[in-house]
Amino acid sequence: MMRGGAAAEGGDGDERIPVSPNGQFFNSSVLSVYILAVFELESPVAGGEQREEILRKEFLPVSTRFSSIMVKDTKGVKHWKPVKVNIKDHIRIPTFPPGLSPEEYEKHLQGYLSEIAIEEMSQNKPLWEVHIFKYCTPSAVNTLVFKLHHAIGDGFSLMTALFSCLRRADDPSLPLTFPSCNGSSKQNRSKIENGTIWRHLSPLWFTFQDFGWSLLKSSLLVDPKSPIRSGELGVEFKPVFISSISLSLEEIREVREELKATVNDVITGTVFYGIQLYMHRMSPGSENLPATALVLLNTRSVSKHLSLEDIRKDGAEASWGNQFGFIHVPLPACKCIKKANPIDYVFEAQELIMKKRSSLGVYLTGRFLEMLRRLRGPEAAAEHIHSTLRNTSMTISNIIGPLEKISMGGCPVKSFYFMVTRLPQSLTISMLSYMGKLRLAVGGEKGFLDSEAMSGCFEEAFAKILDAVRGKRYTPPSSQGDV
Repeated sequence: MMRGGAAAEGGDGDERIPVSPNGQFFNSSVLSVYILAVFELESPVAGGEQREEILRKEFLPVSTRFSSIMVKDTKGVKHWKPVKVNIKDHIRIPTFPPGLSPEEYEKHLQGYLSEIAIEEMSQNKPLWEVHIFKYCTPSAVNTLVFKLHHAIGDGFSLMTALFSCLRRADDPSLPLTFPSCNGSSKQNRSKIENGTIWRHLSPLWFTFQDFGWSLLKSSLLVDPKSPIRSGELGVEFKPVFISSISLSLEEIREVREELKATVNDVITGTVFYGIQLYMHRMSPGSENLPATALVLLNTRSVSKHLSLEDIRKDGAEASWGNQFGFIHVPLPACKCIKKANPIDYVFEAQELIMKKRSSLGVYLTGRFLEMLRRLRGPEAAAEHIHSTLRNTSMTISNIIGPLEKISMGGCPVKSFYFMVTRLPQSLTISMLSYMGKLRLAVGGEKGFLDSEAMSGCFEEAFAKILDAVRGKRYTPPSSQGDV
């Protein structure tokens, strides 16, 4: 039984579902990773009993993992064990002094997010929490935060779970719709793909290159210390900041169409350019230092978010859990950031992404982790993942969100974003689309990274790319220094 296990919902404790290999890796002695989903609401959150009823009827049934704890059998194999769930044990409502300004409450919210981002969850109850910030900030009337352990599932499956609990604000009876995952059909094809022989040999070469480099980056090759990588041991336990900016998807698509690229090309190019602007601003010349990003990829056959009815169908659990891989992506080399053409970063991203798509490196890496788990156990595989993260500079992940305005428990959602926390890196970047906007969130090591400068550099990077596409010269705001 769970601690404080008063009656509620849950199983009888007899059925046990094996924990997926990735789930074991992310809840081990060396890794304990969480996902925060932050919803900015336009009205106050529902009261106690109504709030608990919504979680009981709409959230818990999505997956048995939300009403199970992770346990080991006599052979050391981990399983999900159903337990009785007391909803009250999973709801936290922080209190702060009354009568403060929205700006002051925003500071309290940021401090609270920093606190819960690195706080360890109890293993004696299901690995999720709901945090309700019942104070008005410049961005929201109330803020609702779901904290979910990565062992339950990856960003795709966990956000699918949350989307299944949401309703369209205009008509709750209609299903949520999501943008197409397809990119532009007019992508530029790299010259390296020309020629029949190379077209057949290039996937083999890229696979060998990606997999070999991945193994080296996980063991021998380490990114140097830089303005985005402190290189400190135990950085995952240090305080973090979480900040975000919004970019227009219409403007992103404008760049995409003009450059014959994809939305992912434009976003990745913006991140690459923004990172180098930041590195130059913090330490001129440091943008020339090698820096590697781990890009997370969804490897499941299902690429769209499922409805609650679809999730409950037989076999739908196969699309759940942690089904993702990662690829190492080097930031483009930069000789002189002041003379760099912003558009080149989009083309660089496009070239890299096309090569990675031709490679099976991500699948070989997954096979290697599975072999390591079978031969040496899940702790050894978790240590390999920890080393992979620790040796690189940052992680990038993105999720497609709904097109329509949504509501949660009757509260319209103004905006939302997510962040992966407790990674052994100084910088984590996540992106989520919603209602024509792309929310780019930054999780950074507090006291090492400058959150305002980082956000400003990403905004500047996209503005420069957009102006370059439109044939204009970028003019920085008067409050922003020259880069």
